[in-house]
Amino acid sequence: MKIGVALSGGGIRGIAHAGALHGLIENGIKIDIIGGTSAGSLVASLFAMGYSPEEIYLLFEKNAKRIVKNKGYPLISGIKSLIKKEEKSIDGFKYGEKIEKIYNELARKKGIERIEQIKMPLVIPTVDIIESKEYIFTNHLPEELENESQYITNVSIGKAVRASSSFPAFFNPCNIQKHAFMDGGVLDNIPVDEVKKQGADKVIAIKFDADRIDEKSNMMDIVMKTIDIMGNKIAEKNLYKSDFILNVYTDKVGLMDIEKMGKCFEYGYEAVIKNLEKIKEKIMQ
Repeated sequence: MKIGVALSGGGIRGIAHAGALHGLIENGIKIDIIGGTSAGSLVASLFAMGYSPEEIYLLFEKNAKRIVKNKGYPLISGIKSLIKKEEKSIDGFKYGEKIEKIYNELARKKGIERIEQIKMPLVIPTVDIIESKEYIFTNHLPEELENESQYITNVSIGKAVRASSSFPAFFNPCNIQKHAFMDGGVLDNIPVDEVKKQGADKVIAIKFDADRIDEKSNMMDIVMKTIDIMGNKIAEKNLYKSDFILNVYTDKVGLMDIEKMGKCFEYGYEAVIKNLEKIKEKIMQ
């Protein structure tokens, strides 16, 4: 039996996926196929390349500031510039280039240049904003192929994760040939269906619970709540196809709240331990 895992988007909370993977592996659940959207693609790609969950956490910890702390504009001021139609606004959103560079460096350490060189089946959704169409970066075309043009295999792993995690109003679109790719969560926030197409008999979907909004909530809390609502709504059909849905509560961690990465890793691990018997019951049937 092949076990697949589908990881959702969610900003820096994505490191909770590594904690969840750690919990699954530690308890004898072997993962054969993996997919991830946006932040989920950052974790899924590293895992597929052979990095352990603990190594993934350390890599996030080491590289997060390289991505977030740079000369670009912060999210809110960038949005203001866009509203005012200031030409400089788009130039500020160049964080994606650093993600691409970092991931290509990490891939080369494993002897990998292109996504097709990765052995574990991997799927990474993205969206072409010009065509309003979903594309899938993968190293393995599904056996039952409905639309071959939807799948892209000849690309660097850095370019794939950059395309999937190019969150609107924060990153530039990722240009590949004729395409302008943005965050895969726009159309496919949890790629359960694509993981199943890769031959998974059972699929665990891992996503984030929407935080509660109260009188103490700030603007970023509201932004994250909105993202969660949209992402979970978009993912409803995909979630229905999964065999187990693991909800991870991350206690109001912001989109780029890098100081809370350690807590997020723990949240993911604890969510697995709390639901371990239910997970095994569902996927070992």
